[in-house]
Amino acid sequence: MIKSIDSNELKTKLDKGEDVVLIDCREQGEWDDGHIGAAKLLPLSQLVDRYSELESKDAELIFQCRSGKRSMDACMFLLEKGYTNLTNLEGGILGWAENGFETTQD
Repeated sequence: MIKSIDSNELKTKLDKGEDVVLIDCREQGEWDDGHIGAAKLLPLSQLVDRYSELESKDAELIFQCRSGKRSMDACMFLLEKGYTNLTNLEGGILGWAENGFETTQD
């Protein structure tokens, strides 16, 4: 099952220091333009070849992209590979920014 989370819920989890892994599945150029500070970059285009780099299949993995479609595609792919704790960020980084939350270019 794939869960959904909105930007406010994600911000709360990050602020509390909850043990989640946030994965940005946009491309490098999009990442360079700005990303959520806690995120790790793993472009959807590379997921098939690199998903073994992810934490255990039971770890809480939250995926985000620009608006939510690519991140849902990533979650669906990983669900088929046996990952069990997948969450999609509704609205992606656009929703994050619309709520006034910070992004970084670091």
